[in-house]
Amino acid sequence: IGPGLVPRTDPRSGSPADRYSDATPVRDLRRTLPAVTGLIAAGCALLGLLIGSFLNVVIWRVPRKESIVAPPSHCPGCGNPISPRDNVPVLSWLALRGRCRHCQTRISVRSPLVELSCAVLFAAIGARFAHSWALPAYLVFGAGLLAISMIDLEHYIIPNRIVYPLGFLSLPLLALGAGIDGHWWWLARALIGAGCAFAALFAIHIVSPRGMGFGDVRLSFLLGLFLGYLGAAEVMAGLFLGFAYGAVIGIVLMATGKRGRRQHIPFGPFLAAGAITIVLVGTPILDWYRGFGRV
Repeated sequence: IGPGLVPRTDPRSGSPADRYSDATPVRDLRRTLPAVTGLIAAGCALLGLLIGSFLNVVIWRVPRKESIVAPPSHCPGCGNPISPRDNVPVLSWLALRGRCRHCQTRISVRSPLVELSCAVLFAAIGARFAHSWALPAYLVFGAGLLAISMIDLEHYIIPNRIVYPLGFLSLPLLALGAGIDGHWWWLARALIGAGCAFAALFAIHIVSPRGMGFGDVRLSFLLGLFLGYLGAAEVMAGLFLGFAYGAVIGIVLMATGKRGRRQHIPFGPFLAAGAITIVLVGTPILDWYRGFGRV
């Protein structure tokens, strides 16, 4: 409660918003917070478009063991460098009708979809963490999960070249957020969550190595880290949702004949989806579950 927000005589009466007098600072706060959140979400969406363009490079080059720095972006068909005017997220793809300007090689629709997905994801994360210094860490987390998911869907691998740098970058960013926000315990809880998630999936990998690759086990450390920063229940809920998503989609694919029982289904995207779900809307989900348990 900031200066100027004076509690009423009985703070237990009324809703939380009604516990304070109708002083101007309260009314200003009620108007300002949604506006600030909207601006932050919009800024994150624009950033997401730019990061999404870079993620397309990562998604293409990392599985092929190519550098993501050099050479500059170029057409895989004719090798011509992509000019700045042809490298504007989404708009350039639409203007060129999905083809290279020089050789007319088709550019996959995945490129604008990744850019748009990153923009939407960043906007949602921006709205969720608009007033927390952990925002940069969760933006990095979201970008990393998007790249990992796309690579795993296509190549059935979770590259260490993404997982390890993501981990090394995430720890100092979360530490920065915890320090500025004054929640050092959240960082400790994040490390505990990372260890527990890694141990749980490592045990599953030992029992059924064909059912889960070790890339998923490495990924679980990052999932536990970011979910643990939010709470212990979030770690369990995120992993549970990941397994639930995988089970449902797996059953649907087998029922429709698109996958056999012995065919591999990439698990990384489902783990990522479960984690992102809890990061964005975990509070209402867990509140509903706790309320349901009391009925």
